[in-house]
Amino acid sequence: MDTRATDNRSARIVVTGFPIFILLGTAIAFFFPGPFIPLTDHITAFLIVIMFSMGLTLTLPDFKVVATRPAPVFIGVVAQFAIMPLLAVGVAKALRLDPGVAVGLLMLGSVPGGTSSNVIAYLAKGDVAVSVAMTSVSTLVSPVMTPILMLLLSGTRTDVDPGAMALSLVETVLAPVVGGLIVRAVAGDLVDRILPVLPVVSIVFIGGVVFGTVGANAERLASIGVGVFGAVLLHNALGYLLGYLTGKVFRLPETVNRTLATEIGTQSAGLASGMSARFFAPEAALPGAVAAVLHNITGAIYAAFMRRRPLPDA
Repeated sequence: MDTRATDNRSARIVVTGFPIFILLGTAIAFFFPGPFIPLTDHITAFLIVIMFSMGLTLTLPDFKVVATRPAPVFIGVVAQFAIMPLLAVGVAKALRLDPGVAVGLLMLGSVPGGTSSNVIAYLAKGDVAVSVAMTSVSTLVSPVMTPILMLLLSGTRTDVDPGAMALSLVETVLAPVVGGLIVRAVAGDLVDRILPVLPVVSIVFIGGVVFGTVGANAERLASIGVGVFGAVLLHNALGYLLGYLTGKVFRLPETVNRTLATEIGTQSAGLASGMSARFFAPEAALPGAVAAVLHNITGAIYAAFMRRRPLPDA
């Protein structure tokens, strides 16, 4: 049996099935919001499950690349927390977004990279080890970086409580991820048996965050949906471009350049939507909800394009 072909096929199913599921569920929640609105009461629990599932997929050797090849990981994480928040501010000003939506876009730019970026990097023939390391490191430092970025860049659009936000990120991100990592280290054989279903678990619970957000904001989405979509698409596309160029500037290998584009352009949309709904106006959750669909569609397109471009050393 060709294991590589099987992994490739599974990865394609995840990267294509996820946006289809989210897109269909979003459409239903938009037109029939009633049954989905109660989901907003459980967003914190959904985020904990998502992050715990991510932690279960990690192993201590995944962090080995941080020690053996720190440069691309360090460059990538610093670039991510610099490029995406500043892009969010620039896009919001250029498109004259509603203040609530602008704050949500800034939150989208300030959260860590999304877990789907690892699959996209794999399909794009990137450096998967660097991708996993970047996602892991950006997730672990997000309880510090995200509140600081929101406090510094939100301006006068809204009040930011960095302490409460940091505590929330520790509860919903850091603790579940570390807990999952510990469970994987202690009960690796058991976790290995359930690994194939973990992406499905994450997808379902991300759906819970997104569908509840869309249902609760259906009227707002109808009035400002085009602007939100355009802002998220522009933010995402520029993230891919500047991520790739960052690797070029530092003369990193082509596989790493492709990975930086993926990691910097793809954000943890479910987390952004959930955190925005918790701390800001309802419409602030919309950029994250839109990104949950859009980031995976653009990621699939990016991966398909890059797969057709031969690597220099191939």
